[in-house]
Amino acid sequence: MKLVIISGLSGSGKSIALDTLEDCGYYCIDNLPVVLLQDFIDHVMLEDRETYQKTAIGIDARNQTEKLADFPDNLKIIRDKGIDCEVVYMQAEDKIILKRYSETRRRHPLTTAQRTLREALEIEQEVLRPVATHADIVIDTSYTLFHQLRDLLKNRLAEQGKNRLSILFQSFGFKYGIPLDADFVFDARSLPNPYWVQELRALTGKDAEVIEFLNRDAIVNEFLQDISRFIERWAPRFESDNRSYLTIAIGCTGGQHRSVFLVEALGKHFRSLISNVIVRHRELR
Repeated sequence: MKLVIISGLSGSGKSIALDTLEDCGYYCIDNLPVVLLQDFIDHVMLEDRETYQKTAIGIDARNQTEKLADFPDNLKIIRDKGIDCEVVYMQAEDKIILKRYSETRRRHPLTTAQRTLREALEIEQEVLRPVATHADIVIDTSYTLFHQLRDLLKNRLAEQGKNRLSILFQSFGFKYGIPLDADFVFDARSLPNPYWVQELRALTGKDAEVIEFLNRDAIVNEFLQDISRFIERWAPRFESDNRSYLTIAIGCTGGQHRSVFLVEALGKHFRSLISNVIVRHRELR
């Protein structure tokens, strides 16, 4: 049996995640109180295995703080029952969530007449800390579009063999901030920059002219080989430790040329070695 627990900050996309999993055949329940989690497992899932073969549950900060503090113990009990349980924690930068609430005019579940939205966000982050620290996958949706989030969830939570590692390669621009969900971050800003070549400026690292420009530079190829060797050496260690997901972020100044080229090259290389490889470019629209 498969159980996915979706949690995270309000406004980070938890509803989209549950809707996506429902489309993938999961039986979805939103905002289940943690105090009822064990009863649901014992008296619903395990008694009707066919209906609840794939289940997704949303858990948020509306739970009582002391109940969320017991989440790690609940998680261990669930896995001891033989249920394949994964925890997905979704987050976004404070300024992004503040903007989303401002645009939609929705009310944050923890705001009150005496508590501002920013204060509610700080409380929510602290309340959900026991869940965040035990997450199998952390997804930062700060710069992720709706369809990109759906595709990412479908790829990352698709059925796969036990202990099969999924690697996400993501390009980004340092000027827009480092991805919060990255396991490893590599800085490509020391490499030759196609931006300073007038005819390449408007292109990206996916265009043939930029690829040719970077491919013929020895330093670029050395940088690419070093990252490949690092991942090849350490990815099996993550897999043997029962890690299901690994996020590798490659950054350059604007996230248009060098980082895109490197991520595309890494994705192509590792698809020949690993079955579940995802490539994403945060700054390309």
